Amino acid sequence: MNVPELLAPAGSPERLKSAILFGADAVYLSGKHFGLRAQAENFTTEELAKGIAYAHERGRRCYVTLNKIPRQRDLSDLEAAIEEARDTKADAVIVSDPGIMREVQRIAPGLPIHLSTQANATNAPSCKFWYDQGVQRIVFARELSLKEMGEIIAASPKDLEFECFIHGSMCISYSGRCLMSNYFSSRDGNSGACAQPCRWKYAVMEEKRPGEYFPVAEDAYGTYIFNSKDLFWMPHIKELAEIGIHCFKIEGRMKTAYYTATVTRAYRRALDRYSADPEHFRMTEEDQAEVMKAGQREFTDAFYEGPLEKNSQLYDRSRNTASYEFSAMVLDYDESGGRVFLQQRNNFRVGDRLEALAYHELPREDFVVERMMDEEGNEIKVAPHPMQKVWVDCNLPLMPGDMLRKCKKA
Repeated sequence: MNVPELLAPAGSPERLKSAILFGADAVYLSGKHFGLRAQAENFTTEELAKGIAYAHERGRRCYVTLNKIPRQRDLSDLEAAIEEARDTKADAVIVSDPGIMREVQRIAPGLPIHLSTQANATNAPSCKFWYDQGVQRIVFARELSLKEMGEIIAASPKDLEFECFIHGSMCISYSGRCLMSNYFSSRDGNSGACAQPCRWKYAVMEEKRPGEYFPVAEDAYGTYIFNSKDLFWMPHIKELAEIGIHCFKIEGRMKTAYYTATVTRAYRRALDRYSADPEHFRMTEEDQAEVMKAGQREFTDAFYEGPLEKNSQLYDRSRNTASYEFSAMVLDYDESGGRVFLQQRNNFRVGDRLEALAYHELPREDFVVERMMDEEGNEIKVAPHPMQKVWVDCNLPLMPGDMLRKCKKA
């Protein structure tokens, strides 16, 4: 039976730890160059070494992204970036450019290479070509259907691995090869600096009436004419595993540690249920509700069954409000004192009901904040300051790395 690897995003050291604690088999991350997410925190060489060591100590894997589409001026840092991935003991590098691939093979022979989705692998001859160049894994283009992926896998070498995105943001352009950001903001999306103009709200101006703007309407929906819903393939875990997908990838290196933890844990639990009883696996309402606690937008099957349907676009807004918000990160737990030491991430106060997002079993998941103290021991009613550290009375046996969240409707 094939149980795919769960691959989670790690845009910073904190998010790497969250991904691993909450169930990722592997993470993908970047140094300061070539990673296609210029706005993420990313990793210094020292952080990369520590993060990869942290993962390896726990039996997890780390894939370093070198999938930027480089200009000639970008190449001065390439050798150092490849050496960094090699010397920090990355388990593989993710590459889209053939020149970078050749340099990886020259500088770090034996370092496994995964082909980025940016390379637009959409057919079996293309995958065979990349296999012949030394690629060990293909990250499928997100524009493929289940049927197409199955046909490609069946026609490919048996030792070639395949990875697909299973959750997260979709791009308006073919596998991310987009120039809208370059045009509107002079920020190169193919170098990791996308300004996401596909999420902007647009209006029309008639040339003889300058300064008068008219909404762009798509039927009764509104104005976000390029805006896609988010990919959500949890309901299809069984079918994707059965065609031979080796790895499920969660998008989101720009997302928060809370998002990473919530989505990773939800997919980990679903995959574990599939592994235990593949024949009867199905997604539950609880699974979807859990993912929605960190939701960004409404969900779509995207290209799963073939061509996109109209309802894959989100016309009336660019962002869907999550049902819960990240309140605090657990730093320590004082069992004898029945209290937990927290770092605040969003405002909460005495009287609020908080829910624990834990990577271990708890007797229950929520409690009411009855008493709060600052670091000096002064009793306070509210934690209003970003990253403020506080003690809160709590009889749940929490652990460092757990998180607390609050229902936005409460």
